[in-house]
Amino acid sequence: MFYEMTIAGCKRQLPLCPVNDELYIAAFIMFNDVEVTRAAAKELLAKAPEFDVVVTAEAKGIPLAYEMARQAGNKDYVVCRKGFKLYMRNVIETSVDSITTDHLQKLCIDQDDVETLKGRRVLIVDDVVSTGESLNSIEALLKQIDLTIVGRMCVLAEGEAAARGDITYLNELPVFNPDGTVKE
Repeated sequence: MFYEMTIAGCKRQLPLCPVNDELYIAAFIMFNDVEVTRAAAKELLAKAPEFDVVVTAEAKGIPLAYEMARQAGNKDYVVCRKGFKLYMRNVIETSVDSITTDHLQKLCIDQDDVETLKGRRVLIVDDVVSTGESLNSIEALLKQIDLTIVGRMCVLAEGEAAARGDITYLNELPVFNPDGTVKE
């Protein structure tokens, strides 16, 4: 089963995947889709407030964050990593419980990231916002740093996330019943 939609002018068929016996979601993967990544970045930037740094969570938001930073004039971007790496110094972290992962994850950044972010205007971006848990975790992490969050953006707002007033997005993405029909 697939859900067909147009994202930033690009028509795509998104495979439907079960979350549980009652709920299916449409999988939107930006990896390997340069056309959608470029087009979505351009459309989001047209709606973006003034910012200095783009921040995203590892991993699916990375192509979008990179492309938005590049198109905005080679601005900085920071990736909140899902785990500690040996090269990281003075790590700060928080936890995230994402709908697309079957376990509690950590998000962390290190001293170099903190220096990049300190005192700057930050734009948080992601491919899809669903429950908002990834956004909440990024914000909890960033609250430990002296910076200003100027916006939250995503390509797709899934399910109830479309009703949130605190995110800017390009398209609404419904959630689905096991038979592929849109959940009401």
